[in-house]
Amino acid sequence: MDKNIVLAGFGGQGILFAGKVLAYTGMIDNLHVSWLPSYGPEMRGGTANCSVCISENEIGSPRVLNPNILIVMNIQSYDRFIDTVVDGGGVVINSTLINKKTNNEKINCVYIPATEMANENGLQGLANIICLGAMLKQSGMTSYKTMEEAVKKCVPASKAHLLDANLKALKLGYDFEG
Repeated sequence: MDKNIVLAGFGGQGILFAGKVLAYTGMIDNLHVSWLPSYGPEMRGGTANCSVCISENEIGSPRVLNPNILIVMNIQSYDRFIDTVVDGGGVVINSTLINKKTNNEKINCVYIPATEMANENGLQGLANIICLGAMLKQSGMTSYKTMEEAVKKCVPASKAHLLDANLKALKLGYDFEG
């Protein structure tokens, strides 16, 4: 099981945090993991993306050029990464901010209005975790319990008051029927 994942969006959308949660799922499952953030100097509002590799084998490079899983949170990220996904790969697309659909029938896309769902449920800023839940459901890459445990590990003590909201966002994404 090699999962080469790219998460991409604007700085401030929680791209790096979501990548960290994914990396922790691999660690919890006793797999090899790498997490490589990439962001512009402006961070908030600029572009941000993150490569996460999770594998049963040692990882040769932490940089993912052709993901088998892609999560895109904005139109710029969609345009940049959609054509890099390998055949048979899975893509989670935040359809609130991305009004395009791919013609590539060799990839499996989930169009989820994550930002809208977050706002409607009082979970502003957690569209990233909603997308993680949808990705988990699509890929089956780990158990739901493991993903919950990873979220609990990644929410810092200083933000413990946000843990329940993050878990609710994960469930919303996981339960999404699109």
